[in-house]
Amino acid sequence: MVVLSIAACGSDEVASDAGRTVVSAPSPASGADQASTTTTEAHPPDRPPELAAEPSGVAAQLVEAERAIRDVSTPDDELAEAARVQQYAYRVLAANPEWDDEVRAAVPADLHDPLHANVEARRELRGMHTHLLETLPAWQIVEPPPLDELMAHYLAAEEEYGVPWEYLAAIHRVETAIGRVDGVSVAGAQGPMQFMPATWDTFGEGDVHDHGDAIMAAARYLNHSGAPADMGEALFSYNRHHNYVRAIEHYASVIRDDPTAFRGYYHWQVYVLTTEGDVVMPVGFDEDERVPVEEYLAVSE
Repeated sequence: MVVLSIAACGSDEVASDAGRTVVSAPSPASGADQASTTTTEAHPPDRPPELAAEPSGVAAQLVEAERAIRDVSTPDDELAEAARVQQYAYRVLAANPEWDDEVRAAVPADLHDPLHANVEARRELRGMHTHLLETLPAWQIVEPPPLDELMAHYLAAEEEYGVPWEYLAAIHRVETAIGRVDGVSVAGAQGPMQFMPATWDTFGEGDVHDHGDAIMAAARYLNHSGAPADMGEALFSYNRHHNYVRAIEHYASVIRDDPTAFRGYYHWQVYVLTTEGDVVMPVGFDEDERVPVEEYLAVSE
């Protein structure tokens, strides 16, 4: 399996191949030179949203985004933009631990738990990466399947193997940004849940690139590895890195506490942490060979 080096892949959260048996995630820029904006103001698909220059301003934007995501009446276009602000805000906050106290004080108490979990998850994933990328991965970035379709897959896998759907959704998010990343990891993992060929041969049924088949195989593998009784051990078997396990636990806890939170994760984009800072790989990106970051940024200006 593969995690965005974006993440880790941005998909922000794509995990690293470093400890994988059965997947890379970048970190956010400081945001100190960003200007303020609102969550409903659209931004270019290949650029991060603009954030306030000070922690209290970022906190205000984050609260607005979180409220919109948890309001089921929010229109789809506003929901997507709120999720993008949310994602980048957490990347920026994770990169600035000196802001923690001020941000927490500026965020309502009912959002303290998701604030903590999202920031810590980002920090765990960033801790899996030892160097910044000078070239963008040779990936194709595509639209994910509809949310309702994915929910049906998660719930079917939970019913079959007892693995809580929140964990399957969190893994899907971290591995390939819910399938936005269509590419093979440096270790050879493939598909939306990033299976190594030998692992798929043992636990997979159907097509490794099919979301339903891959999600069911992930549940099957996790169950074989100890889930749901010992989710920590099962997750460690999935990707043998303790940072990865803690990150998945954090994301799953947010979804478990409020399932509507997954609406935000669903819209998160693919980020790659590079020598030039955070770079967004938008839907439509399609390269057969790695692209120098400076060259890509020059063309997309």
